[in-house]
Amino acid sequence: MRIAVDAMGGDNAPVEVVKGCIGALERDKRLRLIIVGKEENIRDILGGYQTERISIVNAGQVISAEDAPVEAIRKKKDSSMVVGMDLVKRKEAGAFISAGNTGALLAGALFRIGRIKGIDRPALAPVLPTLRGGAMLIDAGANAECKPVNLLQFGVMGSAYMQGVLGVQNPRVALVNIGTEQGKGNALTKEAYALLEKSGLNFIGNIEARDIPEGAADVLVCDGFVGNVILKLTEGLAMTLFSQLKAEFTAGTASKLAAAVLKPGLKKLKERMDYKQYGGAPLLGIAGGCIKAHGSSDALAIENAIMQAVRFIENKVEQTITENVKTEDGNG
Repeated sequence: MRIAVDAMGGDNAPVEVVKGCIGALERDKRLRLIIVGKEENIRDILGGYQTERISIVNAGQVISAEDAPVEAIRKKKDSSMVVGMDLVKRKEAGAFISAGNTGALLAGALFRIGRIKGIDRPALAPVLPTLRGGAMLIDAGANAECKPVNLLQFGVMGSAYMQGVLGVQNPRVALVNIGTEQGKGNALTKEAYALLEKSGLNFIGNIEARDIPEGAADVLVCDGFVGNVILKLTEGLAMTLFSQLKAEFTAGTASKLAAAVLKPGLKKLKERMDYKQYGGAPLLGIAGGCIKAHGSSDALAIENAIMQAVRFIENKVEQTITENVKTEDGNG
């Protein structure tokens, strides 16, 4: 099982990325990694760590966060991101992981790897922490404007991923809307509701945003505009909450004593809300595994993103999506 990793993408690259690769290799002895980037830098970080399960592919260019996505993919052909995706295109790697420029990753996946046959629009699909585990938000920003059939395909892809990678049996699929009643929403959501209702998915109807944190559904279907707003609001609320808790618990002696007592519970809460446990957001609908790790990923987040890619390949998620999309073609 070969997985390509972009060593140069992200705020903490290449040090944390390479450390994450080492961690993943220690966790799974079947794993073989292709680390893509500036070879000299990668070898310096590896130091004395040697294994035949690591190979390095040199790439002299780096796509930065400031680069224009499409232009960067077209002009920086020797970048770690483009070289890594080409490995997936040539089937030399089963998946590609990067914490780099999100727009460039989306553009590159389309131009270099290509879509699964039958999928009109690939979707970015992070998993949000909820009281019942995790819920996949699909799409979270790849497609600001969608057709009803796109939302149907998002449901198909999200359901396949949640079952294959996260082990959720018969995932509950819901359509994000402004009300739970069937007739709610705009033309897009009304038509998408009809398609999802006729599909073979475990479609439970509409869901309001306030019900997402409690885990009312396993797959949250929406267009990329709505999904990105939900994602950014969720991230902002989590950061604000923990910032306020820290301020309150350090305000005085009594608060500090209370914090000491509550510390174990607060630590567990923070771990459940931490993006590192999921590793990254898969880009579903691409003809090969492609995972976008958080830009600020540390070694643990990269390690978990790699393990996420392992499960993607093992459970043949791409194949499942292809087969399920064929099944639903009559509804589109």
